[in-house]
Amino acid sequence: MELHEKKCIPCESGGTPLTDIEAKKNLEKITGWKLNGNKIEREFVFQDFKEVMKFVNNIARIAEEEGHHPDIHIHWNKVMLELWTHSMKGLSENDFIVAAKINTLAV
Repeated sequence: MELHEKKCIPCESGGTPLTDIEAKKNLEKITGWKLNGNKIEREFVFQDFKEVMKFVNNIARIAEEEGHHPDIHIHWNKVMLELWTHSMKGLSENDFIVAAKINTLAV
């Protein structure tokens, strides 16, 4: 099953983050994202602020459906996203699932 087809699992109680090897393996499945310490991040560039906000609103819908929320940095024509699992202080499969779903918006 592809990452964008999976559903996030609740992880509020902590748990063990992915190993570096597991994180790098998952990273290969999500185009455009990069590893930055214990987070993954990606920047998206748009024509204008209106397009940025449309994209952000679609991200919010996905985040609420999945119960897993990215850190969103909004600029006039770009959006920087960071994903990591706060309760684990690292990366979980949920981060990669949400990233893959966000990638489907950027097509």
